[in-house]
Amino acid sequence: MSFHVITQAPARLNRSELAVPGSAPQMFEKAAQSDADVIFLDLEDAVAPDDKAQARKNIIKALNEMDWGKKTMSVRINGLDTHYMYRDVVDVMEQAGDKVDTLLVPKVGVTGDLYMVEAMVNQIEQGKGYTTRVGLEALIETALGMANVEAIAQFGGRLEALHFGVADFAASMRARTTNIGGLNPHYPGDQWHASISRMVVACRAYGLRAIDGPFGDFSDPEGYKDGARRAAALGCEGKWAIHPSQIALANEVFSPPEAEVTRARRIIEELRKAEAMGKGAAQLDGRMIDAASERMAMNVLVLADAIAAK
Repeated sequence: MSFHVITQAPARLNRSELAVPGSAPQMFEKAAQSDADVIFLDLEDAVAPDDKAQARKNIIKALNEMDWGKKTMSVRINGLDTHYMYRDVVDVMEQAGDKVDTLLVPKVGVTGDLYMVEAMVNQIEQGKGYTTRVGLEALIETALGMANVEAIAQFGGRLEALHFGVADFAASMRARTTNIGGLNPHYPGDQWHASISRMVVACRAYGLRAIDGPFGDFSDPEGYKDGARRAAALGCEGKWAIHPSQIALANEVFSPPEAEVTRARRIIEELRKAEAMGKGAAQLDGRMIDAASERMAMNVLVLADAIAAK
């Protein structure tokens, strides 16, 4: 490891993240009873301009009055280029800031975007005397954000995670695509691979969680799972669900299979035996395992333990 040690963001189980419009309070109870690891109550794209003020009130009321269980609760505020954003932060934080785990900041393009939100959150928490600490998460969904993703990942402070917002990113890049998160059949592979990979590298380099965004066609579960598997292969630890039917799909893909958990435990056991004999490596099922194998195995076991504790 480098001598330069990076502080890791708080660990949160984030296999499935359900998006719920703040303008649709009739959906809140079903969301609260779902198996989603994370819920973000949305004030941005899913809410029409005329409904934003009421959506904000709906969210504050729901955060204060409903039982959301052990779910991580997030609120997606409006972009910094709108006049809704400052009121989102002020009202949500002042009236329900001790019930919120994270604020999801859309269309982050430069570190100054996060600085502004963090400064507001700091002052409100101090002023209200909250003992809780709200984290920030950044949506990387513009060409500017992706061009600056390494710098954004290094912001520090309250930043916990980066999310890949494929729809707005496609629009920003003027990319041709079939649907939100879908593949273009004329591209030889996955046209989102390079961007997601770049974001994940930035996240892992600077201690953040990496989350894949939406898949728009909720009538195509296999397409969703294929996208989730590709994101998982690149190192993402979860994916958005824009429909309740996608929650189970995300939980399935981002949960390690029992056979994988069993093998991870065996790797740790064999390496401990090797250590007792003064060896730095061992063999398991005809393959060499070493310290790198242990680190990979521990990733699996930490996730499995978090799922078991949910």
